[in-house]
Amino acid sequence: MAAAKKGRRSSGSQGYPGRALAVILIALVALTGGIFLSNQRTPRLGIDLAGGVSITLQAKANQGSAVNKANMNTAVDIINRRVNGLGVSEAEVQTQGSKNIIVNIPKGTNADQAEKQVGTTAQLYFRQVLAEVAGTPTKATPTPTPSGSATPKPSGSATPKSTPTGTAKSSATPSNSASPQGRAVTGALTSSVDKAPTPSPTPTPTTPATTGTTAAADTSIPADLQAKLDKLDCTNANQRATAVENNKAADKVVACGQVSGQWYKYVLGPSLIDGKKVSGANAAFDTQQGNGWVVNLTFNSSGAKAFTTVTGNLASQQQPYNQFAIDLDGNVQSAPRVSSALSGGSAQISGSFTQQSAEDLANVLKYGSLPLAFSVQDKTTVSAALGGEQLRGGLIAGAVGLALVVLYMVAYYRGLSLVALASLLVSAVLTYTIMCLLGSAIGFALNLPAVCGAIVAIGITADSFIVFFERIRDGLREGRSLQPAVATGWPRARRTILVSDFVSFLAAAVLFVVSVGKVQGFAFTLGLTTLLDVAVVFLFTKPLMTILARKPFFAKGHKWSGLNPESLGVRRAPLRSVRRKPSETKEA
Repeated sequence: MAAAKKGRRSSGSQGYPGRALAVILIALVALTGGIFLSNQRTPRLGIDLAGGVSITLQAKANQGSAVNKANMNTAVDIINRRVNGLGVSEAEVQTQGSKNIIVNIPKGTNADQAEKQVGTTAQLYFRQVLAEVAGTPTKATPTPTPSGSATPKPSGSATPKSTPTGTAKSSATPSNSASPQGRAVTGALTSSVDKAPTPSPTPTPTTPATTGTTAAADTSIPADLQAKLDKLDCTNANQRATAVENNKAADKVVACGQVSGQWYKYVLGPSLIDGKKVSGANAAFDTQQGNGWVVNLTFNSSGAKAFTTVTGNLASQQQPYNQFAIDLDGNVQSAPRVSSALSGGSAQISGSFTQQSAEDLANVLKYGSLPLAFSVQDKTTVSAALGGEQLRGGLIAGAVGLALVVLYMVAYYRGLSLVALASLLVSAVLTYTIMCLLGSAIGFALNLPAVCGAIVAIGITADSFIVFFERIRDGLREGRSLQPAVATGWPRARRTILVSDFVSFLAAAVLFVVSVGKVQGFAFTLGLTTLLDVAVVFLFTKPLMTILARKPFFAKGHKWSGLNPESLGVRRAPLRSVRRKPSETKEA
């Protein structure tokens, strides 16, 4: 038995506490370095603390949608998701009266970019191209009709070649002079070419209706629409805006599109697929096809089926009827050609995108189109004077609470309070650095409720230390020395700490999900500090206590250590003498 026990590690050795302390030290150095490298040395503040910009939007009917309470509430929800992202950037979106929406954006946010985000209707339609010409006014423009020929385009050149993409092959890949709206969109979608098409008998195409069923398509262009196309100057922003007013999904429309600084104007057929069938969107850099920044779309089940049907019908038609225009708020983002039916339920929008414009477009498409059109009525700067006073009050309250905790720890735990204070300091540094980095990473903004969450976290963290210290004292009262008391007290304290923090985190998570606005800031901060409490107790407090248990000041129970046996009421049992029976005496 003695030999078996000899090979075991002593219970007081407690593993390798130095390694855990090294991990927490590396994390502190990495996070501190991160805030200096990102030049984000202070947390981003919410509008109530730092001020910001307030934008007033006025609603108006859009494509048959009336301005009513239901549509206004839907618009508020979509705008809130656009500008708030994960719900921690602290932008405020609320209605004012029956026709206005107020959007408050905290300082540090790109106000111009946010204005575009909230004002973009994001009505997305996939339409058939009926005509495509240069973007300036013309006196007479050949128009494709059922009995005519395809519309000529600006002259140019292209180098046809077969290019596989996935399982489909595109019929041609444009050269650098390729026009309208970039390269292949996805699979067998290829961009149209700038050269004038050879006149040919006009096909009798069939295209699916918006429901995805097949119906005969009318590719004729009414005289009034032709006149509108001839007069339209796409280089004029006012004319572009006027041209798309009151456009409806079921109508033939005129629209403009731009690529590489050159404008083109189109006559588009009724919508073939509605943007509401898009279930997801993300920006990406296309290195395979060389399209630069693109926006990838994912359709839902009905949209994927309709997309396959539509592309199959367009592939059998002649130019320009085989072109597939992606119409966003009346602007043609791209107009690729279709060479074969596409399946897979995904598409890609390419064009002259920058990273920011691609991310902005993906954002508005991901959260859906607004049921109403909005115009910016007012844009004002919000002062942070009131928030500054509230912040000072909150910081004073936090300082008072922290001071009371420190006094209690010093008075009751004495030397152990140094362990608690060091752990609180580590937790504070971790919280501060992570909040600074989250400001630039996900747009997290610190508002007054978030400050309250951080103050509440002081009590949660201190509670974990108290549980651990009391389990150690219980071990000493049971007659153990300090190192075994730490070894046996930690498993019991660990279970209690984990259960307590799990309950706190669960409450924060539920509050974050069901709440809106500033309350989410409180819930997010509370959840974050709860997770950090677990990390600090496991990687710093417990290893530090293990090391200190070997020091004579704590191990021998100095009266200022907080572990004095006399003050803990430890009573050592007296030694009892044992008499041997006469029969057990060995005779010589």
